Amino acid sequence: MIRFKNVTKIYNKTLTAVNNISFDVSGGEIVGFIGPNGSGKTTTIKMLTGILPPNSGDIKINGFDIKKDMIEAKRSIGYIADNPDMFLRLKGIEYLNFISDVYKVSDDERKKRISELAERFELTDALSSSMMSYSHGMRQKLMVIAALVHNPPVWILDEPMTGLDPKSSYELKEMMREHAKKGNAVFFSTHVLEVAEKLCDKVIIIKKGNILYDGTLDNLEEKYKNKTLENIFLELTDD
Repeated sequence: MIRFKNVTKIYNKTLTAVNNISFDVSGGEIVGFIGPNGSGKTTTIKMLTGILPPNSGDIKINGFDIKKDMIEAKRSIGYIADNPDMFLRLKGIEYLNFISDVYKVSDDERKKRISELAERFELTDALSSSMMSYSHGMRQKLMVIAALVHNPPVWILDEPMTGLDPKSSYELKEMMREHAKKGNAVFFSTHVLEVAEKLCDKVIIIKKGNILYDGTLDNLEEKYKNKTLENIFLELTDD
């Protein structure tokens, strides 16, 4: 469902943020994307979602080329950015209706989806209030609901648990499992290695724009016997 092939991103003609990397995410998989700060995670995610253009390479989402079929590719994506502080003058429900309009979600479908997701994240009573009054965690919850309101097959999440309380973090992880079980794809970056270890079918480890590992946790743990993902990560990324 995600095909990222020989992709390079260079800033200011000198800084190579992503260096000719390739990976695939299939339906039914939860893939964790991990790496130190400045390793190229957010740049990769912004190229996956069409926010940044690559200098070279091919990107396909749900079979649609992100350059040639951008609208269809973006319709297939549920994207949670690493910063929830946007459109803060809108009420929560106004923002969700705006996003629903963008994705052409019908009135009946949006009401159902918003009601279900808001109840799951305990945000129902806050939807009539301005987002300016929300805590960081509440804004993050709203971004999750907005990303999922059109029920996309591919979830691309940049540090999605940041700011969530334990119950909401648990609910999001359960939703990720449910989504993958339906044959959909989940790709998310995280600094919390325990989450990746418990949740992911595969992990991709990136450092300085290069992929150090792409595969299952079982294969990784077989190679580095009796070590946690945290120990393996530190060993691989240590200069």
